[in-house]
Amino acid sequence: MSLSVDVTLLVLLAALMHAAWNAIAKTGTVTLLEIATIALAAGALCAVVLPFLPFPERASWPWLAASVLLHFLYFVALVGAYQWGDLSHAYPLMRGLAPLLVALLGIVLLDDQLTAAMWAGIVLISSGVLLPFWVRLAAFRVPGKGTLFALSNALIIAAYTLVDGMGTRLSANPVSYCLWLFLFDAFPITALALARHGNGVWGYMRQRWQPGVLGGALTLGSYGIVLWAMTRAPIAAVAALRETSVIFAALIGCMVLREGFGAPRIAGAVLVAGGIVALRL
Repeated sequence: MSLSVDVTLLVLLAALMHAAWNAIAKTGTVTLLEIATIALAAGALCAVVLPFLPFPERASWPWLAASVLLHFLYFVALVGAYQWGDLSHAYPLMRGLAPLLVALLGIVLLDDQLTAAMWAGIVLISSGVLLPFWVRLAAFRVPGKGTLFALSNALIIAAYTLVDGMGTRLSANPVSYCLWLFLFDAFPITALALARHGNGVWGYMRQRWQPGVLGGALTLGSYGIVLWAMTRAPIAAVAALRETSVIFAALIGCMVLREGFGAPRIAGAVLVAGGIVALRL
C-alpha cells in the first residue's frame, strides 16, 4: 500500500481537526470534566447515526473491545500529563514518540512493509514534533510526573493505533467501527468523572456543552479519517502524518491563543514538511 494524494490531504485535515479539539480541551477549567464532556458529546453524535449503519464484522469486535480499554487509559494519562505538565511539554512528547513505536511494532506484529522513503518521513516528522521538547528539556527542569504520564501515553497511543488499524481492516466498515468505538469510549471516562466530581459533572457539562459538541465532532471526524486512511495506506505512515497536528496546535496557539511560536517550532515545522514530502515519495 502507498500513500496517495487524497489520503495525504485527508490525514492532514484530520491533524488540523485533532489540534483544534485539543485547543478546545485546553480552554476548560477542569481537564477531566472537559475531556468527559467532549467524549460524551462524541458518543451522543455516534448514537444518532449508528442505527443506520451495519455492524462491524465479528472478527473486529475483540480489537474494538481492546481499543475501548486503551482509549480509557489514554484519557486518564492525558489528564495526568496536563495536570502535572504544560501542554507545550506533554503534547509533543506524547505525539512525537508514538509514530516511531507504531512503525517498529507494526513491522513485528502486523507485517507492515515500509519503504526507505517512508522510514525517512516517519523519522523526520517525529524529530520535528519532538524538537521543541528537546530544546525545552535542555533549558528548563522538566516536571517529573508530567513526563512520566506523557511517556506512558506515547506507549498507549502506539498501542491503540495498531489495535485500531487492525480492527478497522477486519471490520469491513471503518465508519461503523469508529462510531461504535467512540460510543463505548464515552462510558468509562464519564464514570470516572462522576466518581471524582459527583453531580458537579452535569453542571459543568451544561456550561460547556457548546464547545463540548464542537470538540466531540472534531475528535470523531479526525479519528474517523485516520481509521479510514489506515485501510488505504501503511499504519505507520498514517500515524506519522497525523502527528503534524503538533504543528497545527502550535499555529493555533500562536494566532488564536497568542502564544509564542519560536525558532524551535519553526525548525520543527520544516522537518515535518520534509517528512511529508518523503512519505509522498
